[in-house]
Amino acid sequence: MNPARFLVCLFFLSALLPAQPSPRKPVYVVLWFDTEDYVEPAADDAALRIATDLTDRGVRGTFKLVGEKARVLEARGRTDVIRALSLHGIGYHSNFHSIPPAPSVYLRRFGFDEGADEFERREASGVADIRRIFGVTPVCYGQPGSSWAPQTNLALRRMGIPVYLDSGTHVGIGEQPVWYGGLLYVYSMGHYQVRPNLDAEGTLETTFRQFDAAAADLSQKGGGVISTYFHPTEFVTTEFWDAVNLSHGANPERKDWVKPHRRTAEDSERCYRILRAYVDHALKVPGVRFVTAYDLLQLYQSSAPPRIPQADIARHLGREITFLRTPAGDLSPADLLQELLGMDPQTIDGPLRQGRTTYRPDTIPAPLFARAKDDVISFIQHNRRLPAEVFVGAEALSLEDFTATLAARESSASGPVKVERGRLATDSYFAKDPAEPFRWPIHPEGFEAPELMDMARLQGWTLKPARLR
Repeated sequence: MNPARFLVCLFFLSALLPAQPSPRKPVYVVLWFDTEDYVEPAADDAALRIATDLTDRGVRGTFKLVGEKARVLEARGRTDVIRALSLHGIGYHSNFHSIPPAPSVYLRRFGFDEGADEFERREASGVADIRRIFGVTPVCYGQPGSSWAPQTNLALRRMGIPVYLDSGTHVGIGEQPVWYGGLLYVYSMGHYQVRPNLDAEGTLETTFRQFDAAAADLSQKGGGVISTYFHPTEFVTTEFWDAVNLSHGANPERKDWVKPHRRTAEDSERCYRILRAYVDHALKVPGVRFVTAYDLLQLYQSSAPPRIPQADIARHLGREITFLRTPAGDLSPADLLQELLGMDPQTIDGPLRQGRTTYRPDTIPAPLFARAKDDVISFIQHNRRLPAEVFVGAEALSLEDFTATLAARESSASGPVKVERGRLATDSYFAKDPAEPFRWPIHPEGFEAPELMDMARLQGWTLKPARLR
């Protein structure tokens, strides 16, 4: 055949063939269980059954254990439960869960550093018992109920817990994991939090469609995470153990606690069946893989930022002080400022309070500004946090104004330094309502924590999207 005619035939033949679908990007399902009920012994059996069912399917979940739950399992001689859970990821879910005061209740009375100290004082023994009983340091933490606070980030880093895994609306970007406070946060997942209703088996098909839509959307966007959670006690009780004993700050003696109402055997079997059906469906979806919190830590790029030209950083911060997304990786405002200062970026915390500018002139002599810049570097290296204010002689610039001024200076000529005004622009990624994110039956009636949300927004200097490797 004539070569030219052959090529023409090949062209038309290829046009008739069906288009080949592009490869699906990976979607990771983190399936986690708040393993907390140390009142009802049947909850031990529920945890065992769930862990065994998952293992039989080659699926690993993440079991976040309350310290007291682990101790009770040990005291009851439930080595079978401990062994079964140990085949999965092990996380931490507070020391006593709902016994007052819950974390948000006591941490709203503390500043950032002393709050981290107080959280560690109350929680370190629970982490140590998990480590002793299960032989591993918990890879993740999630608060009891909605009792969240930003001081926990610093305390968790000290205790060697690198992942924050839970559900809440206090902080988040785009309903996918973020880096915040030096931790990988899998938290405010929105449409990508999928959870079958254990009491409505007839709605499973709707849940499957929701899961498929979430997986397809994430795959189209380049991959991502679906979060699904349960409590083992839900499979054997019709009410939560803490709600019947500790609601609205109640604190009866433990000997007076009552057990939650039990499900019938048939009800429990339905719950297990629904979970198995959900897992089996997810396993059949192309590109979907179940992972633990530990796996996510390996799948996402570390919090170490990429190196990019200072001129690019200066231009970005000159527009607004927020995280920067680049082809090489993402940088938080704290990363950007450290880069602009010529430092090797490290994990640091945001300022302890909102600073105030008292420096009045429009310009700063260059030698004086250079000394101020050196002082900021020294402060960060010594305190592992950003300062609220930067001294310029006897007066000060707020951290935002210093950052904007430094960014403008990087792109301008030598001579007096013009003072610029800056604003941290990450507030939109934090809850504005001081009450709704903390709504939980165990908190005191009408509880709100504006102090914690103000502190959380200050830590917005550390916030940036997390990116799959």
